[in-house]
Amino acid sequence: MSYALLKKMNKKKILIIEDDEILSKTLRDFLSADGFEVAIASNGEIGIKMAKEKCPDLIVLDIILPKKDGYEVIKELKKRSGNARNIPIVLLTNLGSFADVEKALRLGATTYLTKTDYSLEDIAKKIKETLNANTRK
Repeated sequence: MSYALLKKMNKKKILIIEDDEILSKTLRDFLSADGFEVAIASNGEIGIKMAKEKCPDLIVLDIILPKKDGYEVIKELKKRSGNARNIPIVLLTNLGSFADVEKALRLGATTYLTKTDYSLEDIAKKIKETLNANTRK
């Protein structure tokens, strides 16, 4: 097996479910340059479908989305049996109230980040920390 193929097989897969095209592409490019394989879904329905099909190692999820919001995405993925249920979810959203954070974590989100409080470097660091913590479980 070639080194390039082996390296591709070991890449962690991240699914970004975000309707802001500029943010999702910027985050994809940043994470891809950091060695991740990244896919993007622009709404909650597509995100759920892609999560089931691609079985990513981690999902970066916005709450305010067309078709199905982030809360609905979490509920649907967590209620299913199989691999999708165990995917760690990092919420990346503009909603930052205590009630929003509490609801997301209660539904099964792993980490909650408010967009305005974190740089791309901070987001990538939090993704790596979440992946490492999930690998140790």
